[in-house]
Amino acid sequence: MKEILVVIGDRLGKGQNVAKGVEKAGGRAIVIPGVAADMKLGDVMNAEKGDIGISFCGSGGAGAITAQNKYGYKVRHGMRSVGEGETAIAEGCTVLGFGFMDKEELGEALVKAFIKKYGSE
Repeated sequence: MKEILVVIGDRLGKGQNVAKGVEKAGGRAIVIPGVAADMKLGDVMNAEKGDIGISFCGSGGAGAITAQNKYGYKVRHGMRSVGEGETAIAEGCTVLGFGFMDKEELGEALVKAFIKKYGSE
């Protein structure tokens, strides 16, 4: 069974609660440390071969758009709910931009949505 790797970049250096949800669903989380971590999301996703990238900032876009521009990831940004993230995964997006939503429920739901779409092999 392939472990789903989720990279989390938060403008305020958070993301630990989302990481707990990722791990609860059987994934592995990398929380990028420090303020403005969202802007490093694409670089860390690329280096670590991440399956899902999550960017958190006020607008829900800066880190996700930067990852898209630099590496070509399929992105959805400006999201504010778990359901929007699940839909984005179902539609093939791998980098997701949210407003500040460091919630365990989000990490768990995104890993489950990824497994539902791609399987766990």
